[in-house]
Amino acid sequence: MAKSWRIGEFELRVEERRLLLGGETQVLGARAFDLLLALVEHRDRVVDKDELMSLVWPGVVVEENNLTVQVSALRKLLGANALTTVRGRGYRFTLAVADAASAPMPESPDSRAAARPAELDLMLPDKPSIAVLRFANLSGDAEQAYFTDGITEDVITELSRFRSIFVTARNSSFSYQDKDVDVRDVARELGVRYVLEGSIRRSADRVRVAAQLIDAMTGARVWAEKYDRVLDDIFEVQEELTQAIVAAIAPQIEASEFQKIGGMPLRNLTAYELAMRARDMARRADRDAEPHARQEALRLAQAAVALDSRCGTALATIAFIHWQQLWAGTAACAEETVEKGLAAAHGAISIDAADHTAHLWRGMLLMYSRRLAAGLADLRRAHELNPNDALTLSLLGQYEAGAGDARTGVLHVTGALRLSPRDGLRWSFLNSLAWAQFFAGAYVDAAESATRAINDAPRFHPPYVCLAISHIGHGEVAQAKAAYQVASELAPRAVAAWLSGTWNFASPELVERATAFLRRAAGLDGPAAVDAAHRTR
Repeated sequence: MAKSWRIGEFELRVEERRLLLGGETQVLGARAFDLLLALVEHRDRVVDKDELMSLVWPGVVVEENNLTVQVSALRKLLGANALTTVRGRGYRFTLAVADAASAPMPESPDSRAAARPAELDLMLPDKPSIAVLRFANLSGDAEQAYFTDGITEDVITELSRFRSIFVTARNSSFSYQDKDVDVRDVARELGVRYVLEGSIRRSADRVRVAAQLIDAMTGARVWAEKYDRVLDDIFEVQEELTQAIVAAIAPQIEASEFQKIGGMPLRNLTAYELAMRARDMARRADRDAEPHARQEALRLAQAAVALDSRCGTALATIAFIHWQQLWAGTAACAEETVEKGLAAAHGAISIDAADHTAHLWRGMLLMYSRRLAAGLADLRRAHELNPNDALTLSLLGQYEAGAGDARTGVLHVTGALRLSPRDGLRWSFLNSLAWAQFFAGAYVDAAESATRAINDAPRFHPPYVCLAISHIGHGEVAQAKAAYQVASELAPRAVAAWLSGTWNFASPELVERATAFLRRAAGLDGPAAVDAAHRTR
């Protein structure tokens, strides 16, 4: 090989083992550098994974995940299109390469500004990454260490249920115990972006837990909270505190990642980052009823799959977007949309059977297509896989209530609101609560919850429908008609389907009641139909 190569705006100095951008050395781990050399040297062909691992880790047996991490690191630095994934074979380097002696390196102020910050010298995984440090025992009693360690270990375990987060193993995190450390040093040494640290003070029958989440790349505190509990049952309290911490910080990490990725050029995004941007856009399209944003989210998710066919996050997001198209009434062909969504969800589950989001959206698609028992089973499985995800719990509650178990349904949704009270998806939780309360016959409560959902997401049409039928339930016909009018303007096709009796919940009695109430709100039927529906309760 030449001693120095020009790769776009980068310069690769082989003997010095340095990669420069605008004359500045870029942070690149030893394995990532070796991988780059191997790919540049064999850029004329596809290099299979086994060959790459033998070149980068000679004489060492390693898992394929190590190669995936280094590929992601290079894509983060060089751009998402620097390496092409050839399904079932390996990778090919696709950027133009020239001898630096004959092609001098141009200066690029914009590229220098976009280079990775130097404070982290290990390449980060594609997905958001976190190390949970052993919580400090402030009780002054060494015997309480078991309680402190138990909570820390449980937080690590429960965070690992979120397949979109890379969590450092317990042994690595605990290696810093009893040491005065800077979280930036921890992040640099463990190769993570976020660090969770905390303390536990136990006195008599009370315990206080304080925790904070730090973005080690910026030094900013992303989240902090204190929890005070009475120790009636130590194991129950330990479980409650763990769930509260995990449910609070997971959305904070995701929101921070959305903000970070949202400001990056598309050409620099990896498959996972494209999928995350697609998920964020899809959620906003859901809330704001923006079909064009929904289509752009689908395009981004499909681009992520094109980069990496095993990107489960992208496949689950595609399933989510297809479900949106169905309930919003924007799908050109409902049957085809269902099948496309199910194919994406099945693909995500085949990659990672423990991905709760893939089970969630497969369940929602099955529910929509009237495969109610199978859909509800998938929703329950999603909750089993990750009981800390508030969105899953809220949707499970809505559909448990729709299947006839209103009490359980309302408890699930109120539990989701308690689990993540500051969640950016609060509007969705409130919508689920309104429907569960309607199914329970609590019409005044349902109208109140629907109104709160509308306040948070004024273009999201389902709570307007729930508000209309809830007002009919407690005799406010004029208000019901006003809510119906807004719903029919926001989603005419979806509302027309509901008027015809097409609802995706299981109880025939609830379908009959909801249809009769909605037809009354639309002015299609008189009070006698409502009275008959009331009698079916």
